[in-house]
Amino acid sequence: MSVLVVVVNHRTAPIDVREKLCFGKADGRQALGSLRESGAASEAVILSTCNRTEIYVVDRNDESAVPVRDLLSSRLGEDASQYVYIHRDRTAVRHLFAVSSGLDSMILGEAQIHGQVRDAWEDSHEESGTALNRLFQTSLLVGSRVREETGIGRGAASVSSAAVQLSKKIFGSLTGRRAMVLGAGDVAAIALECLRKEGVSVSIVANRTYERAQALALEHGAVAMHYDECWESLHSVDILLCSTSSPHPIVEVDRVTRALDKRGDRPLCILDIALPRDVEATVGDLDNVFLYDLDDLKSAAAANLERRSEDVPAAERIIASEVEKYWQWLAG
Repeated sequence: MSVLVVVVNHRTAPIDVREKLCFGKADGRQALGSLRESGAASEAVILSTCNRTEIYVVDRNDESAVPVRDLLSSRLGEDASQYVYIHRDRTAVRHLFAVSSGLDSMILGEAQIHGQVRDAWEDSHEESGTALNRLFQTSLLVGSRVREETGIGRGAASVSSAAVQLSKKIFGSLTGRRAMVLGAGDVAAIALECLRKEGVSVSIVANRTYERAQALALEHGAVAMHYDECWESLHSVDILLCSTSSPHPIVEVDRVTRALDKRGDRPLCILDIALPRDVEATVGDLDNVFLYDLDDLKSAAAANLERRSEDVPAAERIIASEVEKYWQWLAG
């Protein structure tokens, strides 16, 4: 029995590749089902987030890497080999433990990945089995230990907070600024908290489901809107942060152009931290529009690494110990 993971992430692939390889719940389960039905894997779990797509499998013939890579190539529309790396056995186990602990994130120590690992396991449960269930359960315990026993998660490090910091490159202080957040999930909630801490005076939460927008707005002192009505308010905000789960761009050039006509020469900062991206790429070509996507967060990630790198060795020791415990269990 062998444990294998095929990885595409922010280190190996640009955002236009990662968004094509992003799996939703339904197509993720379908992909895993096809791997199992073909005999390529006896167990499988897919972890797909804004910065990574990883497929974990258990096989008995050490040849699963090829069909998994072929699956990604088919989805990408070209050979995915140049964007992929593969880990086996102890190295694969160590990789997942590092991911769950935030050590493999663009923002070192970010906490959201821990919940994303849990959700990936739950969403893939029908295609998982004894080995991967134990692996993912242990990875969650390891991630919790690393955050409790080291300083790797010190402070509020997240993609959302890094994106908000990017907006300060345009405006300096955000005190008194107005913001609109598209989406009502965890990323949007963290973004609203960060914006409020930076002194943003008015925030709008827009979502396809109004009730979710309203619940989040009430929690953070914002105004709730449905997608259909929020565009009329776009001209009044300074920052637009996008974090929806839409499979297609929803912030189109025409919508932004109409807003620009009403705002004079005031700059508009757009932070697109969704994958697939929420904003048409050509929006960044408009005058007085400053568009940032996930790949633009790398400078913020570098600064975060300097602050937290001293905690990495302690986290690595915890991970190494837990890898051996898991492998002894699997071998037994």
